Parts: sequence; C-alpha cells; structure tokens
Amino acid sequence: MSEFKLHCFALSGNAYKVALFLALSRQTWQPVFVDFLNGQTRTRQWRDTVNEQGEVPVLEHQGKSLTQSALILDYLADYTGQFGGRTAEEKQQIWRWMLFDNHKFTSYYATLRFLYGIQKTGDTEVTRFLRDRAAAAYQVVDTHLSKTPWLVGERMTIADLSLAGYVFMPEETGLSMEAYPHIQAWKKRIQELPGWQHPYELMPGPTGL
Repeated sequence: MSEFKLHCFALSGNAYKVALFLALSRQTWQPVFVDFLNGQTRTRQWRDTVNEQGEVPVLEHQGKSLTQSALILDYLADYTGQFGGRTAEEKQQIWRWMLFDNHKFTSYYATLRFLYGIQKTGDTEVTRFLRDRAAAAYQVVDTHLSKTPWLVGERMTIADLSLAGYVFMPEETGLSMEAYPHIQAWKKRIQELPGWQHPYELMPGPTGL
C-alpha cells in the first residue's frame, strides 16, 4: 500500500516538485489525477473535500492533508530526513530560495508557459511582461549557479526541487534557455540523479505534447 497520495496532473510543475521528491527519495506513493483543465478544482465539491484553495498539489499522509508545494517539500524533508537543511543556516537559505521561487522564478515563468505555450495566446503585452520578469529571475538563478553546483551547499536540497518544478516542461515560452548555461548544467545534474523522471512520465493526465 502506498504511504502517500498526491493529487496532481501532468501539466502542473508545482505538483511535479512534490512528485519528484517522492521519486528521488524512493517513497511509495499513489498519484491521484486531478482534471484541472476541465475545471475540477473550481467545483465546490472538490474545494470542500480536497483543498479549499482550489490548487494542486495536495499531499495526503497519515491522516493529514497538506497543500502548497513549499510547505509539502519542507514536511517531506523533515519526515524522510532527505534533502532538507542540516543546519539552521542551511534551512534559512533553503527557505530564501523557495520564497524567491514562489514569488518570481516559478510564478512568472509558469504563467507565461500557460498563456503562451498551452493556451497559445501569442505575443501580447501580458506575455511580453511575463517573459521579461521570468528572464530577470532566471538570470539571478543562473548567476548564483555559476558559483555553486546546487542552490544551497554541495548537495541537492528541497530548494533545488522547488525551482525545478517547471524547468523540464517542454512547452514553448519564447524564453531562450541557451541564455542560461548554468541552469542547463544544473538541470543535467538533476536528470542524472537515480530515480529522476520527466514530469509527463511521473504524473497522470494529458500533456501539452
């Protein structure tokens, strides 16, 4: 029997952060498909019984129901003893990067990807704004990764898993990944970890391919 249940769908990079943690840490888990594109998370029934915030991921574990990817990653790191901070300073730095991810790195890029790559809106004032903001956030991370193999210290942590949520998604965004060689090298290091899987292989549901 699976120890964890993860409500997710293949197109969700935020859910992928958690799914990838579970895969890399060799946990037993069951994906529960959420039909986001057809409005499942907007229904009153789903919000009353699964997540009032109307979002994935949702992790079920030992009678708990946890939401928000950063909180779930922190919970899993504490529970499994893997990929968390080993010192107070490391924990602070991990949260520093996860907050940056949620406010800038993932937020702008994920919205751009949804509009431009999935909904096919084309170039608009909104997508150009999002692309500029995403590019600025990617440059911050690329510069940081030019000095260190992982975001915090010499090993992968949940900070890396947080920022990795959307970087493997294949949809076009108009943002050139070749401009960020250190992010590209970091992605390769993640892909070489035992247990790594592409989001479209790891989670159920239709993809953008």
